[in-house]
Formats: sequence, structure tokens, C-alpha cells
Amino acid sequence: MIRYRTDDAHDEPAVTLDAFLGQSNATAVRLESSDDARALIPHLDRLSLVEVSFPKFRDGRGYSAGRILREAGYTGELRAQGDVLVDQIPLMRRCGFDSFAPEAPVDEAVLAASLARYDAVYQMAADGAVPVWKRRHG
Repeated sequence: MIRYRTDDAHDEPAVTLDAFLGQSNATAVRLESSDDARALIPHLDRLSLVEVSFPKFRDGRGYSAGRILREAGYTGELRAQGDVLVDQIPLMRRCGFDSFAPEAPVDEAVLAASLARYDAVYQMAADGAVPVWKRRHG
């Protein structure tokens, strides 16, 4: 697992969204790509981990789930799990993901180079980075 957090990793298994909404004591939930992340918004204060499934690298619905949760104020661990490729991790970080559980091993040198490749962004995202156009035009 790859983490960009300083707190301890959450070790409680994540329950499905349906199971989470039906109980009161779970602190970790797993969103499948077809689940609506907005269902978690009323419960963000009690969640420590939201694991978002990426069943195939070309399925981008998880990016939206991450951004929805971060923009709604979620501060817990947001984990991308599944078919996560090294070149997707910088984009997932922009959407608010701070931990990753890829199915295939990730070369750390390639990941570091990928994360350092661009020092400017062109659009706003959940990470709060100021886009180039806003820096240029205020």
C-alpha cells in the first residue's frame, strides 16, 4: 500500500455502502464504481476510511467519488483500490486520494518521477492547487 498520510493506517475492514448505511458502528466503507458517494455525506464525521474501487483503469467514476467526498469536507483516509496505474496516481491525488492499494506493484522511482513531472496545474480540483490561469490573472 502507498500512503500520503502521517496517521496510522486504518486496519478495520471496509464494509459495503449498503451495509454501512444499515449499521451505526462501522468507520470504514468501500464504494464500488456504481455507488453514489453523496450517500456518505451525512456520515463523514464518523468515517476514518473510504475505499473506492477502481475495477478497471479506464473506469473514471472513482475520481468523481473522491472529489465529491473531499469537497464535502471529508478529511479521513481516501484510498483508491484495484486497477490503479502509476500514471493515474498524480491525478487521483488531485481528486483527494491519499492512499493507494494497487493490484500490481508500483515502481517507486517511476511514481516519484510521475508526481514531480508537472509543477503547475490548469484546472481547480480537490487538492486546492491554484491553477496557472488564476495565478496569472488573479
